[in-house]
Amino acid sequence: MKRQLFSKWTFALLIFAFLLVVHAQQAPLQFPSSNPMDFTAGRVRIHVVPIATGLAHPWSLAFLPDGRLLVAEQAGRLRVIRNGVLDPQPVWTAPGFTAASTDLLHGVDVHPKFAENHFVYISYPKAGPRGFTLAVARGKLEGATLTDVTDIFVADAWETSSSLGLAGRIMFGPDSTLYVAVGDRDLLYGTNDNSGRIRAQALDTHIGKVLRIRDDGGVPPNNPFVGRAGVKPEIFTYGHRNTYGFAFHPMTGELWQAEIGPMGGDEVNILSPGNNYGWPLVSMGRNYTGTLVSDQPWARPGMENPRLFWVPSISPSSIMFYTGDKFPTWKGSLFVGALNGQQIVRVGFNQPSQAEPRESLLNQLGARFRDVRQGPDGLIYAATEQRFGGPATDGTVLRIEPAN
Repeated sequence: MKRQLFSKWTFALLIFAFLLVVHAQQAPLQFPSSNPMDFTAGRVRIHVVPIATGLAHPWSLAFLPDGRLLVAEQAGRLRVIRNGVLDPQPVWTAPGFTAASTDLLHGVDVHPKFAENHFVYISYPKAGPRGFTLAVARGKLEGATLTDVTDIFVADAWETSSSLGLAGRIMFGPDSTLYVAVGDRDLLYGTNDNSGRIRAQALDTHIGKVLRIRDDGGVPPNNPFVGRAGVKPEIFTYGHRNTYGFAFHPMTGELWQAEIGPMGGDEVNILSPGNNYGWPLVSMGRNYTGTLVSDQPWARPGMENPRLFWVPSISPSSIMFYTGDKFPTWKGSLFVGALNGQQIVRVGFNQPSQAEPRESLLNQLGARFRDVRQGPDGLIYAATEQRFGGPATDGTVLRIEPAN
């Protein structure tokens, strides 16, 4: 038993060391220069403005109704950008934060009725007697301070490490329920062994799931598995590896989800309540040893195929549909923030031909795109980082606008 655990940890450490070496060898990021830069993206000329620099791995963005932008730094600080300027003081700092902190805060979102209740939601790795899991907390933003931050939900997804595939993307839906991504912790088991991964198929755990909870952390009565014995009632969909993006389709209202595979097999799925999305029994990806994850990689009865997939991997970290009027030719496009390839991928949907061109944007910056959001002004905002892991301060928030 000890020998088996040693091999898993050794493998995980080797993977992390490899990723650190790869990212360390990349060209330096051209920011934090505060100078705007112009690029050509297909037929569109864009103006890229760094509005915040020196951030420690900005993981998630969320706009407030008055136009302020919240930025969750993975190192453990919740920041605010007001009128295009980063406030030097965080609105909230995670307990235990130090200059060396690396993984104390993940997602952030704002209650749909924020103007009435001032509620802000965060997700973070929570320590406990069984190791680490994902928790969702709620606080009240009063002025420039987030107060009364209290857990409303703690996932039953305990593991020995906080950093290997915990995920934590959160997003409110149109009906004011909160969708929560819980990863399957694959790097702890990611050789040819599906014994850990298969928990994404089990309905008695939150591992490898997309959850749907009420704004107080309770269970919506119309969740697909409510009342079923032995099943976690918070589960909305299952069979996921690591969900890192949510977006609601502006026309259909469907929930789209981005999922990082191992070596290839990254997916964008359309989620339907109670459905199984296959991991690890169906995957186009390969293990880190080079072998296929699944001997039946494309389809199995009762499991959903992705709407889009990538081989090799781009590691999709976030998605959004563009609905604004600042970029007319991009309206209706899906934007995918990518960690691998250091890019934003624009996917066009051109009816009736069904052609779906995929266009790489801003790969000249050499930055890992952690989050991509449309602002209330119709412009596009992106959170980037340069390195993988560590207490670095090379993160930026960029505003993308038309170049006139």
